[in-house]
Amino acid sequence: MYNSRMQTAALPEIQIIPEQESELEPLYRVIIHNDDVTPMNVVVNVLEQIFMLGVDRALDIMYAAHFKGSAYVQTLPRSEAERRIEQAHLAAAMLGFPLTFSTEPE
Repeated sequence: MYNSRMQTAALPEIQIIPEQESELEPLYRVIIHNDDVTPMNVVVNVLEQIFMLGVDRALDIMYAAHFKGSAYVQTLPRSEAERRIEQAHLAAAMLGFPLTFSTEPE
């Protein structure tokens, strides 16, 4: 039954702030390059740990780079793409491998 004395809870006020396109960082595509030195398991591990990819996706990317010379990894804001590439290069270098990534504008 409807009770006319029931009080309704006041909904919180929601403020919508429009995104400012000029504040958005440009997106860049991360590309992995094949080399004949870095073992496949190191490549997959870097893709999983630094680019947070699942093992199946990491394997697909590793094989694409192996057979085609390079492969698309993911698209990220420029600073994030550069940060992850730096981490990937450092991780591979610490193991003694020349694994290489690059970026290109989206």
